[in-house]
Amino acid sequence: MLKILKYSFYDLSRSLWSYVYFFFYLLLGVVLLFLNNDLSNAVITLMNVIIILVPLIGTIFGVMYFYNSREFTELLLAQPVRRSSIFLGQYLGVAISLSASLILGLGLPFIIYGLFQSGAIWDFASLLVSGVFLTFIFTALAFNIALSHENKIKGFGLAILLWLFLAVVYDGIFLLSLVYFQDYPLDKFSLVASMLNPIDLSRILILLKLDISALLGYTGAVFKQFFGTGLGAFTSIAVLSLWVILPVWRIKYISAKKDF
Repeated sequence: MLKILKYSFYDLSRSLWSYVYFFFYLLLGVVLLFLNNDLSNAVITLMNVIIILVPLIGTIFGVMYFYNSREFTELLLAQPVRRSSIFLGQYLGVAISLSASLILGLGLPFIIYGLFQSGAIWDFASLLVSGVFLTFIFTALAFNIALSHENKIKGFGLAILLWLFLAVVYDGIFLLSLVYFQDYPLDKFSLVASMLNPIDLSRILILLKLDISALLGYTGAVFKQFFGTGLGAFTSIAVLSLWVILPVWRIKYISAKKDF
């Protein structure tokens, strides 16, 4: 699996899209720092971009790499190599290369601007950690979709629909539920609903870290009361880890059962 991981990582490192992804974040960091002229404000502005764009990139890259490397995968399947090692190696190669582009692309301009001498360093670190989690989660979900559907167009369509649902539609349903059932106690419902969506959970953790949870209104107070504690922080990290582990386990399961 390690050799396949290295191959996938170096293959993507030479890809034009990896450089586009890297320079996009590099340029984004420079522009935000220039416009805000302040590290803390730049981190807050960057949050909205990370929460929406990172899952989309992970989804698209995951599906695209799987379908484009199908011939190479079929060649590997003819070798005495475990199927799970092939697909897990490819998944990790994609997720790690995307995470590296994210960290380096955003990290370089912020470090040059004086991140290590600023109090915003931990806010920025939490932003990157959330971005890496979302990259691993949505790349794994993309691989699951691609493994389950041979048709490339269908696979791309379902992957985009999944991202659209979790990034946009889910929040709409959540808000409508809060309005419709406003006469009932919704504290526990809000906590559980946020954990069922990795994008929402990451957004909440970043808002709490930036100490701007008041933007969430009443639910912000509920989230701060739970996620602001040591138990809440541990639970949130555990839930995000579970969002990575379960799709990865399913990749291993499908690859062992699927007839290629």
